[in-house]
Amino acid sequence: MSDKPEFSFVLPCLNEVLTLEVCVQKCHAAAKSNNIDIEVVVADNGSTDGSIALAKSLGCRVINVEKKGYGSALISGIRAAKGKYVIMGDADDSYDFSAIEEFVINLRQGADIVIGNRFKGGVQPGAMPPLHRYLGNPVLSFLGRVFYNTDIGDFHCGLRGFDRERVLSLGLRCSGMEFASEMLCKAVIHKFNIVETPIKLYPDGRDRAPHLRSWRDGWRHLRFLLIHSPNWLFIYPGLMLALIGGVFGSLLMSGPIEVSFGRLDLSALVFSSAFLLLGLQMLSLGWLTKIFHHRLYTPDHKPPVFANITVEKVLILGSLCLLGGLVGAFYSVSQWQATNFGNLDPAVILRSVVPSVTGILAGGLLLINGLVLGVMESLTGLDENN
Repeated sequence: MSDKPEFSFVLPCLNEVLTLEVCVQKCHAAAKSNNIDIEVVVADNGSTDGSIALAKSLGCRVINVEKKGYGSALISGIRAAKGKYVIMGDADDSYDFSAIEEFVINLRQGADIVIGNRFKGGVQPGAMPPLHRYLGNPVLSFLGRVFYNTDIGDFHCGLRGFDRERVLSLGLRCSGMEFASEMLCKAVIHKFNIVETPIKLYPDGRDRAPHLRSWRDGWRHLRFLLIHSPNWLFIYPGLMLALIGGVFGSLLMSGPIEVSFGRLDLSALVFSSAFLLLGLQMLSLGWLTKIFHHRLYTPDHKPPVFANITVEKVLILGSLCLLGGLVGAFYSVSQWQATNFGNLDPAVILRSVVPSVTGILAGGLLLINGLVLGVMESLTGLDENN
């Protein structure tokens, strides 16, 4: 152990008395085989089984973390670490801390983050439940690659090494298991140099169920992936809905259309209007989200296309849509007036009423969203960037 270590091993701990000692021994074995100065930081999250006393007896530095959660423990441990580089991993003996040669080499060569890939290195029998191995991890990792345009194969591997200061600069704050996704997603957004290396995953040595809750924590991972990917959360679905609604709405304004399975008429026109409005609102929310993502997280990067659309431009577009809708509404009233305000043929009048209402609503949505951005910019001071 060193007072000024090059590497800090950070182990989150919650009642790991059965496996903590062997994990610490493997950390020391890694130090010897790789000729590195280390410290072992145990970020304890409220253990009651003697883990704290054991950690201290083994020469570890114990950090007591009151806020519950895997992410909370790791964030506190990383902040308290003294090393230039951090190796993090579970204290359940599922990762072999002695086999970190590739982590050391890549970090010294300039990698910001080195993450293990359990599927390339080998998942030992009984080390991962089938639900996680064949559904949860593959699906979430695939979505992570698609949403964030990265080639990382195992998004949720818990054995990672990284430059401490670089990772702290990401402002990580997720308290739960989704901390694993937060680190990678923000690192990709900030264009960190991320290296993946094969590792083996072993059955843990605990005599109790793991802290991970499959469906709850899986949802929290998925939610994080979506929330920080405005394109897939709002932009792409919004474009699809707006395109479908706009195309079919335009065709149906002049009359019914025949398709292979039947005839589309007024009902389809109403649904087209709904699709167009929903798509427009999703695009507006995507616009708002992308602007704030850029200004809060990556102000030094080239702004996305949507970030160049100003409040004033949106207000002008909203006003034009509103004006168009009002013109259509007056036209519909004039048609009604031509009949001395008598009965009208729904098949005729609705082809002008529905587009008019759509224009009014679309204009209102754009005006509201534009003003919301103006208010938020004023409250957060982001309007000073314009």
